[in-house]
Amino acid sequence: MTHPGATPSDKHKVVIIGSGFGGLNAAQKLKRADVDIKLIAKTTHHLFQPLLYQVATGIISEGEIAPPTRVILRKQENCQVLLGEVTNIDLTDKTVDSILLGHTYRTPYDTLIVAAGAGQSYFGNDHFAEWAPGMKTIDDALELRGRILGAFEQAERSSDPVRREKLLTFVVVGAGPTGVEMAGQIAELADHTLRGAFRHIDSTRARVILLDAAPAVLPPMGEKLGKKAQDRLEKLGVEIQLNAMVTDVDRNGITVKRPDGTIDRIEAATKVWSAGVSASPLGKIIADQSDAEIDRAGRVKVGPDLSVPGHPNVFVVGDMALVDGVPGMAQGAIQGAKYVANLVKSELKGADPAAREPFSYFDKGSMATVSRFSAVAKIGRIEFAGFIAWLAWLFLHLVYLVGFKTKVATILSWITTFLGRGRSQLTITEQQAYARTRIEQLEEIAATVEDEKAAS
Repeated sequence: MTHPGATPSDKHKVVIIGSGFGGLNAAQKLKRADVDIKLIAKTTHHLFQPLLYQVATGIISEGEIAPPTRVILRKQENCQVLLGEVTNIDLTDKTVDSILLGHTYRTPYDTLIVAAGAGQSYFGNDHFAEWAPGMKTIDDALELRGRILGAFEQAERSSDPVRREKLLTFVVVGAGPTGVEMAGQIAELADHTLRGAFRHIDSTRARVILLDAAPAVLPPMGEKLGKKAQDRLEKLGVEIQLNAMVTDVDRNGITVKRPDGTIDRIEAATKVWSAGVSASPLGKIIADQSDAEIDRAGRVKVGPDLSVPGHPNVFVVGDMALVDGVPGMAQGAIQGAKYVANLVKSELKGADPAAREPFSYFDKGSMATVSRFSAVAKIGRIEFAGFIAWLAWLFLHLVYLVGFKTKVATILSWITTFLGRGRSQLTITEQQAYARTRIEQLEEIAATVEDEKAAS
């Protein structure tokens, strides 16, 4: 069936998949274009993913980094926001199928912009996710917050020193920006915010371990900045173990293979996975119907104009697109989305699609915060670290947050956390911490019921 609220229109139909940086910026850039936009996303919010680790460690609330997409776009009359998970794209018939609560809806398009982003990759070991949640969604962040703070609560009630040690050991897998930021904040949470809050345990004795199979911290930022980040983390008490390949993850810990082939076991109740990404499965659906290729991460190799080979009206932007020289960062998605929107507008005015100028990415640099008052930054050939980099990091992330109220709330949360000892979001629930396990249990029960019905 067609989507609810659809009305016949002679306007050029633009369908955008995804409400992240790519999808939202594409829609906003087309605000004054004579088009009919349908933005389809599987969540109701626009997620500012770079700050997810601050939700997981109690600095800010999820609402501060995930404003409702339809509220952001409510004044844009040519855009309709539709909730649903896209399950199929038909490049021949030019339609998009999405599902919501068991109902499938079909949406036609003249131009399609696919910005469905990427999820966490466990490199073929998806069963790790049960015990080591990633950092890609609000659900992930809330689950991790529940597990991190819940570990301290369980340790306070435990009389077994071995179990307490396991509960107070936190392992972060992946020494990229997210892993570095997460490890640093867990260490500060234990050493600063929770200090003196317990009577049976000393939170400052929590063990935080950062693992990576690579030989360096923050490899994309270079040896100098990686070393500065590593030194700062070690000063916070974070144990950094490089050249360490994770071979197994279970309820009680993690198994690691060293370069010499030896196998080590780390007993830890809380594990965080921030290593590797996997593009949306929509990439394969597109590749199967076109001449496009996908890489091991599922990204679509697009043309110089970000279009799918053989389909000049279908574009892929953001984390799903494989473009030389364009990193999988917010800026790549934002710039790609605006470029595609400008193409659509110019071609509606009669521009020749065959004469498209290729997409040109402007590298605005990369940053990673290590702890309060400390960050590393690389802008062009300029590299700097410390307090100035931290201020630059705060300013840049504040600029890209959506909405005045969101910016003010985030500033207040930062002041509370970085200038004092408090964190405003330390509330946890059992449902948050164990939602993933509970859902799997419900699915097993449902499957058993179906099997019983089939057998009767």
